[in-house]
Amino acid sequence: MMKRVFIDTMGCQMNKSDTERMLGMLSYLGYDETDEPKEADLLIINTCSIRQLSEDKAFSEIGTWGQWKKCGKDIKIVFSGCVAQQKQREIFKRAPYVDLVIGTHNIYQLPELIKRIEGGETRICECPDVPYGESDIEIKRVKSVNAWIPITEGCNNFCTYCIVPYTRGRERSRLPETIIKEAKDAIKQGFKEITLLGQNVDSYGKDFKDREYRLADLLTELNALDGEFWIRFVTSYPTDITDNLIETAVKLDKVCEYFHIPMQSGSSEVLKKMNRRYDRETYAEIANKVRRMVPDVTITSDFIAGFPGETEEQFQETLSAMEELNLDYSNTAAYSPREKTVAAKWTDLFIPEDVKTERLKRLNEKNMECCLRSNQKFVGRELDVLIENFENHKGKNVVTGRTRNNKIVHIPCEKDLTGCFVKVKITSAKTWYVNGEIID
Repeated sequence: MMKRVFIDTMGCQMNKSDTERMLGMLSYLGYDETDEPKEADLLIINTCSIRQLSEDKAFSEIGTWGQWKKCGKDIKIVFSGCVAQQKQREIFKRAPYVDLVIGTHNIYQLPELIKRIEGGETRICECPDVPYGESDIEIKRVKSVNAWIPITEGCNNFCTYCIVPYTRGRERSRLPETIIKEAKDAIKQGFKEITLLGQNVDSYGKDFKDREYRLADLLTELNALDGEFWIRFVTSYPTDITDNLIETAVKLDKVCEYFHIPMQSGSSEVLKKMNRRYDRETYAEIANKVRRMVPDVTITSDFIAGFPGETEEQFQETLSAMEELNLDYSNTAAYSPREKTVAAKWTDLFIPEDVKTERLKRLNEKNMECCLRSNQKFVGRELDVLIENFENHKGKNVVTGRTRNNKIVHIPCEKDLTGCFVKVKITSAKTWYVNGEIID
């Protein structure tokens, strides 16, 4: 009889990719995925620790699972991901009903750990500091048009606000042979877009000691694979974007015109406190170079409101940077202190919550202005679109897709064209998307 597993995945695409790998391994242990947690024999939460809210949400959810277990339901509960790597055995104090805590470095150890809890062991904690070796596994990818493929893991930058180096470890590049095989498999399965993932994809290959091989080389090999598909890569660290990478992205027909380049603050003083390796002027030079060299490029970014010690004048510099650099979209968040990070110790510099909230509101308003202005530039243009889904919206059939430069497009259509590339004329612009009509 098939057992059932439910996985709730929080946070970034890297976590989503980890979940797909876990589902692949669990299928060999006789587990079938379910979308209903109450139907599951095995419940896994794959956590994110980038903000306190995400961590709190994770503990709230497993609290519900713990109640089911106390009421006699025969289930196993697994706590995984970044919070697991950070908190480790502390999790059992807050959630004693958890059977297994597994970190970010050893998801390939999951099968043997699941066998142990199935055999009756409880309160197992496996969160090694040294990464566990990869294994050749089936990947149970989420049914969509896009396949997420990690190419690097971890980060060496140690920004003062960021928990990633503590939860994901130091930068490690996966072998190009492994990545190319995963891409070939995904294309064979019908995926139409390959997104290369990493906390800092532009540093790919720096740690290879036996070869000179970087992101531009990987893009070139992937671009040569047979099939009709697009390639994206995220996330880029500003000062690691080389002219060679930009020129390669322009030259390769399958690589999309999209760069995600987090800035975090528009103030050089705040950037220095964040331990970012650039100032406002340097970031502007890089972003403007990308915009000059890559036709129709979309540049997106990340910003933090209310970093410890941030003055109103410094916050205003962030608003002006978004405007001056013509950023097309930005992920925004209020500063959240994370355990172990340097900035979390600057409690005397913490910005009051009401001030952070108000600054985030203004940041979001500026982001909306930038998004709308960016989308309006494409009204009347004809663009290639990869259709991602088909649905009935307010009584009308609509397909939704993305352009090469990552604009979301809504198109009236009576036919499900999911996975198809179509030519679309953009007819109008909204804040978060554009409308279009199929012309081919």
